[in-house]
Amino acid sequence: MCGIVGFLARPEEHSSEHLTTVAGNMADVLATRGPDDSGVWSDVDSGVALGHRRLAILDLSEQGHQPMLSGCGRYVLVYNGEIYNFKEIRAELKDLKVRFRGTSDTEVLLAAISHWGLRDTLPKLRGMFAFALWSRKERKLTLVRDRIGIKPLYYGQAGNEFVFASELKPFHQHPRFQKEVNPSAVALLMRHNYIPAPYSIFQGVKKLQPGMLLEIPLGETTEESSDQPIGSNCEPEAYWTLQEAIANGKVNRFTGSYEEAVDQLDILLKQAVDYRMLSDVPLGAFLSGGVDSSLIVAMMQKEHSQPIRTFTIGFTEHDYDESPFARQVSNHIGTIHTELCVTPTEARNIIPHLPEIYDEPFADMSQIPTYLVSKLAREYVTVSLSGDGGDELFGGYQRYFHLGEIWKKLQKIPARKFSYAFIERLTQHVPHSMLLKLRNKLKFAAQIESPEELYAYLHRHWFSEEIMSQEVYDPSLDIGFGAPNPHLDLAKHKWMALDTTTYLPDDILTKVDRASMAVSLEVRVPMLDHHIVEFAWTLPPHYCYEGEMSKRILRTLLERYIPRSMFDRPKSGFGIPIGEWLRGSLRDWAEDLLSEKSLNEHGLLNTSIIRTHWEEHCSGKQNSQYLLWDVLVFQQWYRATMSA
Repeated sequence: MCGIVGFLARPEEHSSEHLTTVAGNMADVLATRGPDDSGVWSDVDSGVALGHRRLAILDLSEQGHQPMLSGCGRYVLVYNGEIYNFKEIRAELKDLKVRFRGTSDTEVLLAAISHWGLRDTLPKLRGMFAFALWSRKERKLTLVRDRIGIKPLYYGQAGNEFVFASELKPFHQHPRFQKEVNPSAVALLMRHNYIPAPYSIFQGVKKLQPGMLLEIPLGETTEESSDQPIGSNCEPEAYWTLQEAIANGKVNRFTGSYEEAVDQLDILLKQAVDYRMLSDVPLGAFLSGGVDSSLIVAMMQKEHSQPIRTFTIGFTEHDYDESPFARQVSNHIGTIHTELCVTPTEARNIIPHLPEIYDEPFADMSQIPTYLVSKLAREYVTVSLSGDGGDELFGGYQRYFHLGEIWKKLQKIPARKFSYAFIERLTQHVPHSMLLKLRNKLKFAAQIESPEELYAYLHRHWFSEEIMSQEVYDPSLDIGFGAPNPHLDLAKHKWMALDTTTYLPDDILTKVDRASMAVSLEVRVPMLDHHIVEFAWTLPPHYCYEGEMSKRILRTLLERYIPRSMFDRPKSGFGIPIGEWLRGSLRDWAEDLLSEKSLNEHGLLNTSIIRTHWEEHCSGKQNSQYLLWDVLVFQQWYRATMSA
């Protein structure tokens, strides 16, 4: 696991020293992503510079050093991630008389591209990755991100130069980068509690979306093009899409019995886990005691002769503490289990560091326990497996069922005629945490004509027209929120697909990547092997969920390893009592950030409505923890990044 950076400038505009110094400075701020080694490569004749920070996992020798040149000398690569099937690809290439210097997957990736070409290599890759490939012959830079978006990659302009990096921190090290907040990105953050790709918090900087590649040909500089920023007219293209996987799944439906489907998933997941246990450094796993992490850990231990290490965070607040469930599963499976009971003070002490850890404003509250469990694991291991992905692939989120019931009722209402009394009845069984998003907003449901629109309308935090101080374009529809999905018929499937392409990479995987990389821990996610993703979309719906039972097929498979009584309980989030803390020990901190003076510093947000929510939250009149946390995260990030 690593951090990658680089930039393209006009040929011969800068000295070799300038190129290497800037690339080196950019890479050095990613030291926690790669504490073991660093490197820079540049070509003054082409104006290209590539930088790398390495966290050594496979082939710990110097043969894995990056930036790496291909054996033929045509390509230079900086690469972040793991190609899990690199041994098979290596064997195939060796049969074709390709020679290797070392044993790293980086060298195999370069050799594969040299032999087959990039576009024919990508379908062969099984892993998580983000990389930049420079073709010395074509003078072309290509950025690539893995299918699901496990590893991050940003790109954009700094003056007239093209810049890319694993995170946003390196952009600040480029002398021509101008940091300017994108108001539309702020609106997205307030709506979703994260900023969906391709947007980033900064104007002129984007996230490369999952399954995409972006080619930046340096070309010939003409008088007409000399004023245009390099790469400003280049658009990403997809080499893999979930929609295509879904379409293929509809054509190639799994036709076997339910038990045969469980058997097939068992085979696929065992293989995915086995691939991800390959490591030259100590390895363990996160264990919450839930279905997904328990299944991953059970499979790991079954294939491992020695007890594996597992890690759990517990809390002194019992309503948020899942550690007893994890302990029970660990005892049954036989892992070496490490558990840390975190006090409120220890958890709160992470909050001042969030802008540094997450790099752009990110408001998923579980970011704090995710960082803490990563920090705990890193004391013992360098690689940890995680159970992320099961909810999106197999219908695990309770909101699918709550909103599904609402959609059924909406369809039965003639002409969508609503009264407040009806809205009260409609939402009487909805969890309290969702009521604020429902009862005061369902009056607009007469305009909702599809399950996609319902999900986009209700599964949100702030409305941009209420939280933004001025009218700002909210590009959620462009990204897919509320847009029709003609490839799917069932409402739950539409929501699962949207979550897989947005919430999963831009919230869940972003959270895990930044938290783990902040402590130099590599996290691998077997459930998101693309073979499993594609298999999931071949299954009949009732194999995944039935009635109110979520993740049916995963539960059945897990029962082969541990008793159902150990995991048959409602799904819990990885949460913390932020609402209580804001009324107590965090009140002064929050009051400072939510003061009129602080809010008016940038003038982007509606001070009046924020103050109203804050005062009502403090008085106990309502619980606005989610809405307030969005604002607090942005305020803290703005102060640390823009006011510094």
